[in-house]
Amino acid sequence: MKTFLLLFVILFVAPWANGATDVCKSDIGSLPVLAGGRIKPLYVHANEFLKFVTNKTKYEGMSADTVYCYLSLGIAPDNKEIKLTSPVGHVKLKKFLSLDSNETIIPTDTLAAQDTGLRQEYQSETQKTPSDESYKTELGNTLSRLDLYASVKSGDDWKVATWEGAELKWVSIKQFTQSIGGASLDLKLQEAKDQFISKQTDHYLLEMFYAKAHLFSWAMLTTLLAMLAFFLLKTTTWGNVLTFTSLGIELAGITLRSMISGRAPITNMYETVMFSGFGALLLATIVSIVKKEKIYMWGGLGYNFLCLFMMMFANNMLDSSIAPLVPVLRDNFWLSTHVCSIMLSYGALALSWILANIMLVRMRFFTIYSKDVTYYTKVIHTCLKYGVVLLAAGIILGGIWADYSWGRFWGWDPKETWSLITLCVYMVILHGRYTSWISPQRFILVTAGAFMSVMMAWFGVNYILASGLHSYGFSSGGALFLGLFFAAQITVMAVCSWGIDQKKAAS
Repeated sequence: MKTFLLLFVILFVAPWANGATDVCKSDIGSLPVLAGGRIKPLYVHANEFLKFVTNKTKYEGMSADTVYCYLSLGIAPDNKEIKLTSPVGHVKLKKFLSLDSNETIIPTDTLAAQDTGLRQEYQSETQKTPSDESYKTELGNTLSRLDLYASVKSGDDWKVATWEGAELKWVSIKQFTQSIGGASLDLKLQEAKDQFISKQTDHYLLEMFYAKAHLFSWAMLTTLLAMLAFFLLKTTTWGNVLTFTSLGIELAGITLRSMISGRAPITNMYETVMFSGFGALLLATIVSIVKKEKIYMWGGLGYNFLCLFMMMFANNMLDSSIAPLVPVLRDNFWLSTHVCSIMLSYGALALSWILANIMLVRMRFFTIYSKDVTYYTKVIHTCLKYGVVLLAAGIILGGIWADYSWGRFWGWDPKETWSLITLCVYMVILHGRYTSWISPQRFILVTAGAFMSVMMAWFGVNYILASGLHSYGFSSGGALFLGLFFAAQITVMAVCSWGIDQKKAAS
């Protein structure tokens, strides 16, 4: 009997396992998979899986698609089991899991062993009135990680394209390996890929190129270099070249993302930050050329760098994955006009915010001439005018879209209300400046503070209030960021405003 089992393993199990291992070590990233309601390369889906479950992009030197393949096929590479870890950040969750306060990760399999208890805790937290929203969100995210991890390990998450005549069907990798018998898994997967491309399309491979190109990382580098060139070099030639290079790279990234998703890339927080930074730099460059003032371009570069930095490193609050649109957003005309207007307005107002803070620091700690105050006031005033016009246009277009989609022009939804508050704040500032009710120094101070209303309308509604009909934009992880932003801005205003009227500008 033992001899028979040994022969069975040698003849049937071992070849399949070796073949599976070879598949995972080969370039499997280009295989099409069905996940999240759309078709994408396995490379992209595997990276999203590993990032979501572990908050990392690799595991012990192995790429995400290799790790995903091993887990899906139940293979231990080199007889070493893959043991992933999941992040645990909330204090209450650490306490529930009996973790030390310094521990930030836990083995995923260990976490999965407490799955039932976690679900009961989530249900208990949901039924509380009021509940701890941040804790409930963390529990929900943890359970989502466990569900995805379990689906991958069971072989049900990886969907392979198969054909029954002319009909396309997606089956799990577990079903696929069972259906091919003793045939080579590597060859069968390649055959399935070739059939899908010949009968459907290879358009999905564009996303693999987009993911591997890391265009926004290059844009961040060129933006930083442009800022350094303007600061260190006497000539502006290299600064201009690098600025236009950054704009070109970002435009390429936005275009590719639009081609992949089939829509304007402005439907989640990651995309709004991306578009706002690009829009601000583009607007600043155009105004800089028209008015022949480089200060606009410098402000645009600074804000664009901050946006790109967030896109690269604020992964807990900005999800870079591409997801299908919810029904209310499937009108590309209104989506493009309304959201683009709002994001461009935020970009213009952000320029005024950056310049205002620079001026506050200069007025408080350095000698500044009255002509500089007048000059910067004029520049900031120009940014505000562009921002207010675009914001008003965006709100009106949003109302028309709301009437078309929801049957009412205005409903005092939190996002609508805070957009209107922001518009009113900036209109008061413009009116005060026009009537000389607000002095130049105070104009700069209130302009710096006014951007907090933009951040509340943009981030606060989505991350803190999380209520209303704009639920497709809600997310988690941004409350701390927003709190730190408010604290930092208020601190700068408090320090710099002290004695601002007593310290007169030099003539």
